[in-house]
Amino acid sequence: MGSSRRIAVLGSGYVGLTVAAGLASMRHEVLCSDIAESKIDQLSSGVVSIVEDGLTDLILAMVAKGRLKFTSSNLEAISDAEFVFLCLPTPQGRDGSPDITTTFSVAREIGPHLAPNSIVINKSTVPVGTAHKVRDILNRPDVDVVSNPEFLSEGSAVLDFLQPDRIVIGSDSRENGLRVAELYGDPTDHKCIVTDTLSAELIKYACNAYLATRLTFINTMAELCEAVGADIRTVAAGMGTDHRIGTAFLNSGPGWGGSCFPKDTEALIHMAEAAGCDITLVKTVVSANAGHTERIVEKVETAVGGNVADKVVAVWGLAFKAGTNDLRNSPALKIVTALQERGAIVRAYDPAMEKDSLDGVELVHSKEDACVGADVLLVATEWTEFSLVDLATIGGLMSHRSIVDARNIIRIEDALDAGFDYVGVGVGRVSTIRLLNLEAG
Repeated sequence: MGSSRRIAVLGSGYVGLTVAAGLASMRHEVLCSDIAESKIDQLSSGVVSIVEDGLTDLILAMVAKGRLKFTSSNLEAISDAEFVFLCLPTPQGRDGSPDITTTFSVAREIGPHLAPNSIVINKSTVPVGTAHKVRDILNRPDVDVVSNPEFLSEGSAVLDFLQPDRIVIGSDSRENGLRVAELYGDPTDHKCIVTDTLSAELIKYACNAYLATRLTFINTMAELCEAVGADIRTVAAGMGTDHRIGTAFLNSGPGWGGSCFPKDTEALIHMAEAAGCDITLVKTVVSANAGHTERIVEKVETAVGGNVADKVVAVWGLAFKAGTNDLRNSPALKIVTALQERGAIVRAYDPAMEKDSLDGVELVHSKEDACVGADVLLVATEWTEFSLVDLATIGGLMSHRSIVDARNIIRIEDALDAGFDYVGVGVGRVSTIRLLNLEAG
């Protein structure tokens, strides 16, 4: 580990908090800022609203050690800072491109006040060429701007930061690129890719577009499995044994969502069009993903006889994935909205949600409460606790024993033994699968 550095992290969202706490754990002195004073007050008091495994404990530990502090002033944060990380929101604009006005606004604010020879680091996902634009806005010949995109998966962000697959650093100065690399320790101890800023910025978009494509592909195969009577779980397992493919991102489901994939695929399409390229593949992936989400709505409709109007739908899970309370672009929420538009009465439970209602959706405090009098149960998020439930008890609470498992986490045999009609994603003929499993046993 190199010597301790003075670091400012501007932005205390999901990325900013993980970066700030992670760098503090590497013995750096970190001051994290956010313009929302109420949020800073909460963080300073040890209250972390983001649900992320290990993050709260790490933040509290670093605050206790005095390595991590919070402020509502960007200028206070950057005072004497050698490195300034920009972890700012880049929401999707109306035309599909990322809105980076906050990044540019902060750059104008801090430019005159940066310490001499400091380095500003773009950590957020930003369009290709942003580092150069930020450098122009700063108008500080003695200050460099480096791209260091984050590769954090919600639910495992702390581990991803502390034990990264790779660290990507884009700099037009190799010396400054290595200075940033040394913040993470000895560059020879981890896979560190130091390249130009334009390539570094594009790497992040390319990764997310490829992963989204994998998910869309396996969901497309799931649709085919249903049509021909095959089992997507077996197909995916067989694919995953090929060393050229691997097992990651081969779980079929209701389509992808979250804060990154939808925004980044649209941003990539916009960037390509601006550069005169027509990336038809990515456009097709985005379109197909919307279709996979709609298929789950249709499965629920079929499960209740073709019309969900006035039917009670119990929904397990609202977050876009397990291990987080992030609802951004959640396929579960999109399904719920579609069901409500068709007249369904939705009652939902998610272990990470503490509210009593959400956009007209009744939120209850247990799996069982959601199922009382329900006509169908929709498993929409892959929380482990949903796969361990006593289905006989659940069935006794419902008006009709019917499950639409959009995540394939319920054991089909258990559902059938408990008297449920079971519908999964890409599992083919359920009765045949059960018979084969029993014969194999």
